[in-house]
Amino acid sequence: MRLGLALGYWGRGPSADHVPLALEAERLGYDSVWTAESWGSDAFTPLTWIAARTSRIKLGTAVAQMAARSPTTTAMHALTLDHLSGGRVMLGLGLSGPQVVEGWYGRPFPKSPLTATREYVDVVRQVLRREGPVELDGRFHSHPYRGADGTGLGKALKPITHPLRSGLPVLLGAEGPKNIAQTARIADGWLPLYWSPMRTAVYEASLDAAPEGFLVAPMARAKVCDDVAEGLLPVKAMLGFYIGGMGHAARNFHADLMGRMGFEEEARRVQELFLAGRREEAVLAVPDAFADEISLIGPRERIAERLDLWRKGPVTDLLLLSPDPHTLRVLADLN
Repeated sequence: MRLGLALGYWGRGPSADHVPLALEAERLGYDSVWTAESWGSDAFTPLTWIAARTSRIKLGTAVAQMAARSPTTTAMHALTLDHLSGGRVMLGLGLSGPQVVEGWYGRPFPKSPLTATREYVDVVRQVLRREGPVELDGRFHSHPYRGADGTGLGKALKPITHPLRSGLPVLLGAEGPKNIAQTARIADGWLPLYWSPMRTAVYEASLDAAPEGFLVAPMARAKVCDDVAEGLLPVKAMLGFYIGGMGHAARNFHADLMGRMGFEEEARRVQELFLAGRREEAVLAVPDAFADEISLIGPRERIAERLDLWRKGPVTDLLLLSPDPHTLRVLADLN
């Protein structure tokens, strides 16, 4: 099981720790470093900054949001950075949800998310393969554009720049069972949002079609500390925000996932409290058991025991959310 460093997205401003953390992860032998985006900083610019300071570690987006860019634009970002970094890019993509897609990007959330994702990946693959002009008569992504409001003058094109790698890995963030099953068919890997090594049966059926070499790369917050309850507070804060605030009361993929993992009643309670403006109560309502299952928190010996559970499942890459160099060193030593 390879280790990766997940840096997430910026908050109010850039973190001065991200480059030093990436350098330390590379020194420790971590396989990859990952950036993200929500509705603030983008994923590719910080990753390029890190690429310029490192030499070996792989560079991943977890995730770049599909609604933020056309698929050809995303492919251009990936192939450009792949050249500049010497072939180190791993392209992680995610559809996001209706609240973000329509509220931030000002675009309709696709009525058929599976089709939209499949078409997006198809176009990205065509650009990276560069076998001919990009052509797709898609429901959501047409190349050339054939809409009634177009000029009809669009021409199928292939990229001027020759991609460094036609097989640049494409991973997808997916939560629903059908979405995960499609990911196993069309992508090189899957980026689970929550992963419990104690509940791998939740995903078994969806991963049946996964080919050999398919990557399973969940994120987990890690912290070496004596007080487990205190160490879990950032995990619970994250869960409270995602389950309560990253979606509508009637359509929240994160709350639905927590429900499928056996915490349906607790997820709805967190959502109710958050949407009522009682955010601190929402965070405290996140079950310690759930937060603990999806993270690696506690003394070194406890983390060592729990790390064994992660190794026994299908996880190929464990992406650690940890702004603490000491924790990164301990995990490198234990792995």
